[in-house]
Amino acid sequence: MENYIDNELLEAVADLHEIPAGAFNIRRNGEGAGRRSTENITITTKTDKPGIDIRIAPGTKNESVHIPVIITETGIDETVYNDFYIGDGADVLIVAGCGIHNPGSSKSEHDGVHRFFIGKNARVKYVEKHYGQGEGTGERVLNPSTIVEADENSCCEMEMVQIKGVDSTVRDTKAYLKDGASLVITERLMTHGNQKARSDIEINLEGADSSAQIVSRSVARDNSEQIFYPRAIGKNVCRAHVQCDSIIMDNSKIRSIPEIAAQHSEAQIVHEAAIGRINNDQLLKLMTFGLSEEEAEEIIIQGFLK
Repeated sequence: MENYIDNELLEAVADLHEIPAGAFNIRRNGEGAGRRSTENITITTKTDKPGIDIRIAPGTKNESVHIPVIITETGIDETVYNDFYIGDGADVLIVAGCGIHNPGSSKSEHDGVHRFFIGKNARVKYVEKHYGQGEGTGERVLNPSTIVEADENSCCEMEMVQIKGVDSTVRDTKAYLKDGASLVITERLMTHGNQKARSDIEINLEGADSSAQIVSRSVARDNSEQIFYPRAIGKNVCRAHVQCDSIIMDNSKIRSIPEIAAQHSEAQIVHEAAIGRINNDQLLKLMTFGLSEEEAEEIIIQGFLK
């Protein structure tokens, strides 16, 4: 990975400055560019379709796996299927993400289908970052699909980030939680230009004492458009909280449609949503320290998206 564009993309989507310790799989322009398995984490290529299987042994602790995808050519169009099997009692960090550098006039697109099978009492932190760049006029398109099946008393935290350069994205997330399982999804998104983004999230709280939290924060600039449709469905004694906060700027458009549904008398589900401009008082306060209005706006936005 000597190419500076490769290195820039890997740093943006996976915080990698060099080949990571532990298990990893790097995909570049539709092909494998590097892989390592460990004693407790094995990565194998699927035989029936593009993608990999990641198997994490029961009881694995303090280990990580990185599976970034980078595209540096125009005209790439691929769908990849990755399955994660997390054994009972494991505690792991999974870092994914896709970076596209499109230098030409054709669309470059990566669609990733990720399935998580999380064992009993396991803990998973999953970080997925999307990033686009390139001097070409071709679109940079990323459409991630995520399915989570969380077994009893497991805990999953998912951080999904898209901050720059993606022209079009449709994110589809579904989760199914058994007894005592918990899921936290934090989504951070910024669009600009004529970009379009849609996020559909459906959490099915099927088990007793399951819980979920969905927090979405976004900023829409220029003429971009965003749609958020998070849903929490309580089918048992459970708790869930859905929160969507957005900053709208320029001529952008945002729709936020949080939905909660209870199919059990002891399901406790709450939702809230807010869309608004940058607070003028905050702007003025920062400008009193000598910042320009544009500099003050950037500081507020970066703080909001942290």
